[in-house]
Amino acid sequence: MIKHAYIHIPFCIRKCHYCSFVSGFDIKRKNEYLNALFLEITKKYNNEELSTIYFGGGTPSLLEIEDLNNILSYFKFNDKTEITIEINPETADLEKLINLRENGFNRISLGVQTFNNEILKLIGRNHSEEIIYNSINNIKKAGFENFSIDLIYGLPTQTIENFKTDLNKAIQTECKNISSYGLKIEENSYFGKNTPTNLPNEDMQAEMFLLMCNILKENNFEHYEISNFAKKGFYSNHNCAYWKNKNYYGFGLNASGYEKNIRYKNISNFNEYIKNPLLLEEEEILTEKETMENEIFLALRLKSGVNIEEINKKYNINFEKKYSLIIEKYKDYLVIKNNHCKLTEKGILISNNIMSEFID
Repeated sequence: MIKHAYIHIPFCIRKCHYCSFVSGFDIKRKNEYLNALFLEITKKYNNEELSTIYFGGGTPSLLEIEDLNNILSYFKFNDKTEITIEINPETADLEKLINLRENGFNRISLGVQTFNNEILKLIGRNHSEEIIYNSINNIKKAGFENFSIDLIYGLPTQTIENFKTDLNKAIQTECKNISSYGLKIEENSYFGKNTPTNLPNEDMQAEMFLLMCNILKENNFEHYEISNFAKKGFYSNHNCAYWKNKNYYGFGLNASGYEKNIRYKNISNFNEYIKNPLLLEEEEILTEKETMENEIFLALRLKSGVNIEEINKKYNINFEKKYSLIIEKYKDYLVIKNNHCKLTEKGILISNNIMSEFID
C-alpha cells in the first residue's frame, strides 16, 4: 500500500539561475496542465489514505486556492496527514495562506535560499530580505506552526560570515526545519551555461557545512538527515519516507515515483505530458539486490543510519561481514553503534563517495 504522494507544479514567475528542475513554464497554460494532472491521478492512484502529500515545483503557490483544493480533492487523507506546499516568499499572500490552512495544508516549505539582497539578485530570485520577513509574518498569522526554510551555501560572493548571518536569521524566525544544500552547478541551469567565477571553493563549502552543524546543534535543531535539521517532532515525514525507501506516487511533469520494485519518472516534455500524462521517460525494475543497495544508500543519508538488524532480516545477509571492506576502508567516517551503521560528521563531507561504494 502506498502512503505518500508527490505532486509537481512546474510554473514559475522566473527560473532561478541555479535551477535545473523541469519548471519555468507559463502559468497561462495552467488549465491544460491541471486537466492532464487530474487524468494521471485518476488512472494511477489506488484510493489509499495517504500519510503525506507534497506539492513541489516550480512554484506551487502560483496556483489559485481553488486549483490546489481541486487537486487535494482527488486524494484520501485525514487530519494527521502531513500536507506540504513549497512557497516562494513573493507569493506568500496572507489570504491565500489562511485558505490553505483552512483546507488541510499544515506545512510550508519556504524557498528563502539567502537573506542577503545582493546575493539574491545574483542567483535570480524575485524576493528581498524584507519580503522574506513579510512572508514569514503571514505564515504565522495564518496559523502555520510547522514551516521550513530552505537555504543554499556556496553561492556567488558568499562568505563564511554571510552564511553565518543567514543561519542566525533563519533561527530567529522560529522555523521548525532548516534544509540547507551546497550549491551544485547543473548543466541545464543558467549557471551551467554561465558559470559564476566568484564561487566559494570546496574547502570553504565544507567549512560552511560544519559551521551550520555546530550553530544549529547549539540552537536545539536535530541533524536528522545530511542536509536537514529540525526541532524535535518536526522532521519532514514526506522526505523521511524517501530516505526510508518507502513507496510513493509521483504525479505531474517529470515527477518520480516508486511503486513495489519499480522506479519511474514521468515524461519531461510539457506538450507531450499534456497529450498523454501516463507517458514515462524512465522506468526501472529493481532486483532484490538493487532494492537492498538503494535502501542502504538512502538510509546512510539519515542520522540514524542503516538499521543492521532490519537489513539482515529483510534481505537474509550479514551486513557487517558483507560490507566489511567498506567499513574498514572508511573506519574514520563510519561508525557502528547500537546495531546501526551511520556516517560521522566528517563522513558526511565525503558521503557521496562512501554511499556509492554500497552500490555494486
